[in-house]
This record gives sequence, C-alpha cells and structure tokens, in this order.
Amino acid sequence: MNHLKKLRLEKGLTQLSLQMQTGIEQSLISKYESGERVPPTETLMLLADFFHTSMDYIMERTEERKPYPRTGGAEPPMR
Repeated sequence: MNHLKKLRLEKGLTQLSLQMQTGIEQSLISKYESGERVPPTETLMLLADFFHTSMDYIMERTEERKPYPRTGGAEPPMR
C-alpha cells in the first residue's frame, strides 16, 4: 500500500475529507495514491506537515516516519 494512502486511512480520512482539510483536489489525491501522478514539492510539504512526517516517507524513499528536524537556516559565520 502506498504511504500516502496508508497515512490517510490511519487518520480515518476519505479522499474527500483530506481535500477539505488540505485544499488538495480529491482527484489529485486519487492520482497520487495510485501512482498516476507525482505531487509537486509544495504539495509534498503540505502533506508532510499535515501528517507530521517527512516528504521522503510520503514518496516511499524511507520507512522512517519521523519528520526531519527543522533548522532555522544557515547561521552566518562568526568573525
């Protein structure tokens, strides 16, 4: 089973209810789950935040669900 579908079902959501909570069209969610389309980066970020996981987990590049720690950006070098 695809990770996106697994996450959605674990939350007890239908594709339509996921659309209502994220703004992502149900037809696109269906295509992402079936592998017919790949979500763009912005959509992956939205889904990863919504499900509290990483984009890599959603894209099935890892089995690790925990999101990566966020950094505040690179610190300028001390002089």
